[in-house]
Amino acid sequence: MKPKSKSKKIFKIVTGVIIFLTLPSILFFGFVFFKYNEDLPTGIQGEKADALAYKMLESLNYEAYKNTNYIEWTFKKRHHFEWKKSENRCDVFWKEYRVNLNLENYALSKVYVHSFKMKGDMAEGLIEEAIKIFNNDSFWLVAPYKVFDEGVERRLVKLDNNEEALLVTYTTGGTTPGDSYLWLFDEAGKPKSFKMWTSLLPIDGLEATWSDWTTTESGAQLPTFHKLLIIGIEMGVVKGTI
Repeated sequence: MKPKSKSKKIFKIVTGVIIFLTLPSILFFGFVFFKYNEDLPTGIQGEKADALAYKMLESLNYEAYKNTNYIEWTFKKRHHFEWKKSENRCDVFWKEYRVNLNLENYALSKVYVHSFKMKGDMAEGLIEEAIKIFNNDSFWLVAPYKVFDEGVERRLVKLDNNEEALLVTYTTGGTTPGDSYLWLFDEAGKPKSFKMWTSLLPIDGLEATWSDWTTTESGAQLPTFHKLLIIGIEMGVVKGTI
């Protein structure tokens, strides 16, 4: 076989493999996009929106959550958290790393690799990583309790079925400010899912469930599972104490 013909054959094989691997993904993305993608809804700010937010907090026993001093959970079996909420600190564990994250002053955080304390550029990089991990994974646990955080806008949205939903936009803070979430509720006003408009997702309006709620020792109600399309997001054994 001539070298040119051999190179052409290899090129065809590689191209075929790439198409075989990517075409199903492209088709699936296209299906999901046209089925689920939707524009950010409009809503009205004011007392009615705030009243709906308060109703959600009441359904989850916000006072119990506020008095919870320690929360522990594991996100998707990858990241483990021991959050000393009353001290504004959280130990974040992943791989061989542990970052004792100081949530008031990130610069005071401490970094360990295989139990050895680290400093310098590596430590700073791991602190940045721990901040992103904590912001994302804790949001999937306590997002309903953050609707009155500083920089949060709340809007009342009327759905096509005439039910009320709560559109929450985080204008500041976190890792990706500007993200919006539309909370949907059951008859008791308890959140059952939200739709997302975020900078990290390529499709707007994807819906994730909030289910399998557990009542912790402190009385706070926290979710242990979410479903996003066909993806399950497990929170592990969730603990909360006073």
